Amino acid sequence: MSTISLPDHPSLGYLKQQARALQQDVRAGTAEAIERVESRYPSGATDREAFPLATAQLVIAREYGFPSWPRLKKFVEISGSYRWEVRTDAPDGESVAARFCRLACLIYTRGDGPDRWAQARDLLTQQPNLVENDIWAAAAAFDAATVERLLVDDPSLARKGGGPYGCSPLFYLSYSRIARDVPRDTLLGIAHRLLEAGADPNEGYLWNGGPYPFTVITGVFGEGEQGPDNQPRQAHAQDLARLLLESGTNANDSQTLYDRMFQPGNEHLELLFEYGLGGDGGTWEERMGETPAEMLRTQLKWAIQHGLLDRVRLLAANGVDVLSPYDDGGTPIELATVNGHAAIADVLAAAGAERPTLDPVAAVIAAAMAGDRTTLEAHPDAVAEARSARPGLLVWAAAQGRIDAVATMLDHGWDVNARGRSDVPEECDFTTALHCAAGDGNVELTKLLLERGADQSLRDNNFDATPLGWAEHFERTETIALLSGGNDADTDH
Repeated sequence: MSTISLPDHPSLGYLKQQARALQQDVRAGTAEAIERVESRYPSGATDREAFPLATAQLVIAREYGFPSWPRLKKFVEISGSYRWEVRTDAPDGESVAARFCRLACLIYTRGDGPDRWAQARDLLTQQPNLVENDIWAAAAAFDAATVERLLVDDPSLARKGGGPYGCSPLFYLSYSRIARDVPRDTLLGIAHRLLEAGADPNEGYLWNGGPYPFTVITGVFGEGEQGPDNQPRQAHAQDLARLLLESGTNANDSQTLYDRMFQPGNEHLELLFEYGLGGDGGTWEERMGETPAEMLRTQLKWAIQHGLLDRVRLLAANGVDVLSPYDDGGTPIELATVNGHAAIADVLAAAGAERPTLDPVAAVIAAAMAGDRTTLEAHPDAVAEARSARPGLLVWAAAQGRIDAVATMLDHGWDVNARGRSDVPEECDFTTALHCAAGDGNVELTKLLLERGADQSLRDNNFDATPLGWAEHFERTETIALLSGGNDADTDH
């Protein structure tokens, strides 16, 4: 369910005013207010005349993406103290050392990528002395000798904030990406020296003031929404992360879990479980309120939806709750079944989950995702309901490269040009199956969709690009060649 963004520097008074206004509007019978309540807390608007302020506060919190009013309140109270305001542009009066740090480090925007790190390297080549009296730039440059010299003169520098973001040297070291070939001993030696001098292994900040703590270990593990090319892991990430964990870094790092959930590898989870993932959430749980159990349930849901069998096995083996229903009432095993992941359903059943009894429409959706034509042909009425309720299911199947599922749906009446979401199985007017196939470089699926009449001229509602635009953006040579003939539309992405 979509959420709205908090204003910059939100105040608790402002949020309380919003809750009171919502309470008054519901009591007055305002249709829009009642709809807001019903979308976030369906049972909350049953007695409109007595609609309580506490329920209005809960709805406001959920609209901002928080599960409860106390969690929203807690965030507002601490956000100003830990805000990390990232920027890609140069502020007035920026020093050359600060500019180097800003260019060298991940900042988790679309500005991340090799071009920025190349600029940082060029700057350091042109002005090698920029690190001479700046421990933050020296850490970002992996200059062990300069870091050591400066610490000998003033050990307190290991704990001091500086550079463009007011962070410690350890933070810049963890987020710097200027050298993928930095020697292991050099990288770990600098980190060990900073920790020895008192650097905080749990240092972190709220990205642009949002409810997302980016910590030292977040930077080490890297990755995220922009992918491993533009937001790669730190060199020797596993070894550096182990050093941090041995030095007291809490393993329950929510942003690390999020950033690394998009790729199938599990080595980060294995290491974090070794050092207490799922246990005491430490400083950041105290500050933000999110529990390790909540973090891991989110990981489980994503892994089930995306067919990450090994990850589901790992989570289940480490005690993650695989039985309780999610907020929408669906259980993990039902989620696996409806998404056509029989092997994952087997793992969950072996862990004690009860096999679900699906209603006819859900059963048809599960069959469609599994490419089970027999079930669909036996239930034409349920197929019609499923097509109406889940037109974007075709997009979801295409995004996962499930050609049999796409072909089965097309044979049973799904619209080849239907729009949906490619990241999670929810209905939304975002993109088409052809966009997904082209962007993924999936030639076989692209051919199938074109043969079934997919419209190459349609533009997605996120980037206003055609399928060819997606193929070009992701440099998918084969689908570019496949789509280029006969499409003269502007394809800027």
